[in-house]
Order: sequence, then C-alpha cells, then structure tokens
Amino acid sequence: MTDPLFESTTLVVSQKAKLIELQNEYAVYDADANQIGLVRQVGQTALKKVARFVSSLDQFMTHELEVVDAAGAVRLKLVRPRKFVKSKVEVSDGSGRPIGKIVQLNMMGKIRFGLEDANGTQVGSLNGQNWRAWDFSIQDTSGREVANIKKTWEGLAKTLFTTADNYRVTRNEITAEPLNSLVLAASLAIDTALKQDSRGLG
Repeated sequence: MTDPLFESTTLVVSQKAKLIELQNEYAVYDADANQIGLVRQVGQTALKKVARFVSSLDQFMTHELEVVDAAGAVRLKLVRPRKFVKSKVEVSDGSGRPIGKIVQLNMMGKIRFGLEDANGTQVGSLNGQNWRAWDFSIQDTSGREVANIKKTWEGLAKTLFTTADNYRVTRNEITAEPLNSLVLAASLAIDTALKQDSRGLG
C-alpha cells in the first residue's frame, strides 16, 4: 500500500487564502486533485497573533508546523526557531523523533539550504535560482536533482489581494530515508523558512 504524502511523484501545495495571514495552513493534493494531507501551524499564542498583525516580526518568532495525512495522523513536525540572520528548520517524525534539519547556507546570490540528517551530516540540498526565486531544485550530495519545486499561477486577483501561494512539487525519484522525509519537509517549509519574512503589514 502506497503512502501518498511520501510516495506521490507530484504534490500540489495550496496555502489557504487569508487577507491577513495570522496562522499558516496549507492543503496538500496529489496530481489528481485528491487532498492527501494538510500542513497546519501550531503553538500560536494570542500575543503572537497580535504581533504578526501589527508588525513584521515574523522572522523573530519560532514557528511550528505539523504535516498531517488524510487520516489525520501527524507524520512530520517542523520547527523553525527564531531567525536572526539565516533560517533553520528542525524536522522530526510524528512521534517527535529527530529526522534532520534544513539549514540556510548563504544570504546572497543563489539561495541554498543544506539538508542534514539527525547527526548533522549533509544528505542533500535545496537550491533556488536567486534570492526571490520560487523555483527550487532539491539535489542529493552528488548534485543529482531528486525533486523540484515550482510556483504555479494563482490568478491576478488572488496574487494581488491575498497572501496565498500555490506551488507544485515534482519528485524525480523516491529516495531513501532520511532524504525522502527531508524532501517533503523542505517542500512544505519553503514559505515559513524563506519566503514568509518578505510579507507583513509593518
């Protein structure tokens, strides 16, 4: 029996549209538009929501996400600690056992994240075209592309008047663990880890 979240070759990630984004939530679909999962933000206190509304302090806050399958089971937990210069996302399984980390490697030029296992050994990388790119290549340590992420057109009104992002994840192959889980985590953490900081009302 296949595991859609971890074995589907195509995922479409759709951030639920909210005019003022106080809590992140994403629906995850397969290539046939069947919802196979959900990414939800947890641990948001009332004070933190107020701070997100009145300022651009998102990057200085800790963000916690849960990846839930269609049956409602938590499959991955993602924690992005407070960001001061570079982002880092800690990845664990549904039981809280560490899987690895997604670590920002540079600030300028072609943005890169290292994908590390629980021991800190790099097992892959997430590579953007440039600082504002929404096209990313996920590669193993040999430089072979194992997956890619591309932003999809969401319509002019949606682009202008909401903060929702939709993007497609294509797996070229299903890799061994922990890289396979980190590919999924990297695909679902891009907005929180990298793009989220460019938003806000302040």
